[in-house]
Amino acid sequence: MRSQTVLQVGMGVALMAGAISVAGAADMPSSDKDMVLVPKGEFTMGSSHHSDEARHQVVLDAYLIDKFEASNARYKEFMKSTGHPAPAYWDDPRLSKANQPVVGVSWTDASAFCKWDAKRLPTEAEWERAAKGPQGDNHYPWGHTLDPKKANYGQNIGHTTPVDSYPEGVSGFGVYNMAGNVFEWVEDWYDQKFYKESSALNPRGAEKGYNFANQGPVKVLRGGSWLAPESSLHTSHRFWNQPDNNSYGVGLGFRCAKSAQTVSDEAMQAGRDAFIQALVAMGAEKNADAMASIEKALASDPGNKEYLATRDLIKKSMKKK
Repeated sequence: MRSQTVLQVGMGVALMAGAISVAGAADMPSSDKDMVLVPKGEFTMGSSHHSDEARHQVVLDAYLIDKFEASNARYKEFMKSTGHPAPAYWDDPRLSKANQPVVGVSWTDASAFCKWDAKRLPTEAEWERAAKGPQGDNHYPWGHTLDPKKANYGQNIGHTTPVDSYPEGVSGFGVYNMAGNVFEWVEDWYDQKFYKESSALNPRGAEKGYNFANQGPVKVLRGGSWLAPESSLHTSHRFWNQPDNNSYGVGLGFRCAKSAQTVSDEAMQAGRDAFIQALVAMGAEKNADAMASIEKALASDPGNKEYLATRDLIKKSMKKK
């Protein structure tokens, strides 16, 4: 099978045979600047704590996930743009500051927001890998020992905290508040038996949800909240609710994700060839030809630091003349 190279456009994270290069966030679309790349890899999903969390190995392709929970400020933009109604508790003074996470949202609300933002809700597997970090099996986002200073839970504070709070509690991938603050909707239907039947490659969740209390099928929630006990903080903990139900509204929020773009080896090699041509033209002081070649290289790999730096050098040379 032809190997693939993962490319994050603008943020410039390219995975080439396991190496990662990162370009400036200034080149990213505004809604993508606070996203984190989680590279392709394997991790241990689940735990030994509950019967619906059977441990199993999962491999995920690379993807991007929001560094922060969706904020009131961002949700306000969504409502203004689309006419979507305000969620429950929108005017609650404990929960309504611009930099606090939006709460009172149903799964349907969260999914609509992510689509508006050219993203989607993360799968349950994507959420858990982002929480467990590169080590692949952390009990909490920061490690294996509970630390009350690293998460907002158990009504210790009495309200949500800003989406960039608790920097000491981020996951190994740099994602904030994966434990506490608000429960987070994910894409998947909840089925207590799914972990025992799950695909090992890019699982998408159960085909239909568990009909909880005969009130309809339920979607998965992750991460615990400012109200929930410490037992909800571990990275494999699963909770659920009906997709149109926000009955746990003061503790229901979300974050978005998106798949990483891929580019073939052939396209990457064409970019490398164009880069070499640019260097040759620079050596011959043919700056116009060099600029044309480096733009071809950047078309195949927009975030490549080496290509971007070379383009800057060509521009400086052209200005001198």
